[in-house]
Amino acid sequence: MSPKESTVDTDEAPAKGGRKKLILILVVVLLAAGGAAYFFLFSGSGSAKAAAPVPGVVTVLDPVTVNLAGGGYLKIGVALQLTDAVGSEASKIDGSKAKDLIISTFSQAQPADVIGAREALKKALEKKIEKAYDGEVMGIYYTDYVTQ
Repeated sequence: MSPKESTVDTDEAPAKGGRKKLILILVVVLLAAGGAAYFFLFSGSGSAKAAAPVPGVVTVLDPVTVNLAGGGYLKIGVALQLTDAVGSEASKIDGSKAKDLIISTFSQAQPADVIGAREALKKALEKKIEKAYDGEVMGIYYTDYVTQ
């Protein structure tokens, strides 16, 4: 054998091994991409359905009169929009947590805030109440709102 023939044989052997490695790498990458696509497309659909609570009954609390920080007072009544998960236990909901949060939120407010930032105070109160009731309350409504 001449030196040229031996180099031709050795050149072909690595080329076949290189193709096999390339094909193996492509298969692994395609499988990983398919798994990632499945995870992102199908795993999140169950949590989105569970995140949206279904409205239940509305429980009306007695109005509360609060002394404002800058003088004057506010008479405020709130109704709690309960989730459907509470069901027939709506009458067992204790409104004392909500009333306490109403007093602590509005007693720190100035009379100008109560008049001008009514919706901002409502959103802040709503977040506090939803957190305090841990998924039983999904919103609040003003039933009375009188200031002097």
